[in-house]
Amino acid sequence: MKDITILIPVHSTDDQFSKYFANAITSLKTQVSVPSDILIVRSTDNKLKTYLDSFDFGDLNVKIVENSDDTTFTGQINFGITHVTTKWFSILEYDDEYSNIWFSNVEKHYNYYTDVDIFLPLVVDVTEEGKFVSFTNEAVWAMNFSDKMGYLDNSCLLRYPNFQTSGMVINKEKFEEVGGFKPSVKLTFVYEFLLRATYNDLKVFTVPKVGYKHTNMRENSLFWNYRHAEDENKIEPAEATFWIDTAKKEYFFTTDRGITYNPEVV
Repeated sequence: MKDITILIPVHSTDDQFSKYFANAITSLKTQVSVPSDILIVRSTDNKLKTYLDSFDFGDLNVKIVENSDDTTFTGQINFGITHVTTKWFSILEYDDEYSNIWFSNVEKHYNYYTDVDIFLPLVVDVTEEGKFVSFTNEAVWAMNFSDKMGYLDNSCLLRYPNFQTSGMVINKEKFEEVGGFKPSVKLTFVYEFLLRATYNDLKVFTVPKVGYKHTNMRENSLFWNYRHAEDENKIEPAEATFWIDTAKKEYFFTTDRGITYNPEVV
């Protein structure tokens, strides 16, 4: 696929990193329509720098940039966007993989659905062992779910928040226009972004073929830590509810207003 950048945020390594990362890159090498640019956003971690500098990317057009500021997932993405020069971009988490037909399918769809700003993949969620967990983003193809089958709209999201943006193909200009991801919105930043995008009339369409494999609840991943951490990073049920409610209140604003959770108030 031409005129697209694959954005891969990485900020540290663990025992499983090399295996997952290699599989993610292989999923790019084996595309029917190979993306034009790969942009890796890394932290200042020396071990990570050494690993990436020695990695064999083959014929892929890879650029690596260093982010020394906010290395959260949202921070890495927002920083990476400033280095994207193509019309479209897509987010690949390092422990996930694209279906080898994903970008060729997107090409076919954006040549037909010329009004669409965001193409979502139908995602298959798997365990660390590769066992099937669920599908995500498929609900728009159910009857009476959205006003126009295949399209995600604001009213649907307010009733049903379970959608993913990893693997999506999005118009860079539109992403910036609505404000990107909000770093202050914890846990539900994807939900808040989609609410904001649809509220601002961006057209969101799910391609009706599996395009992305997502490793669900991998140990030491962002959401694993939210659920299992024994320190201040753990998200309790009351806080999870708070962030869902926050997303529903914040999507009217394109700027990040610095929301914080106060357990004494909730």
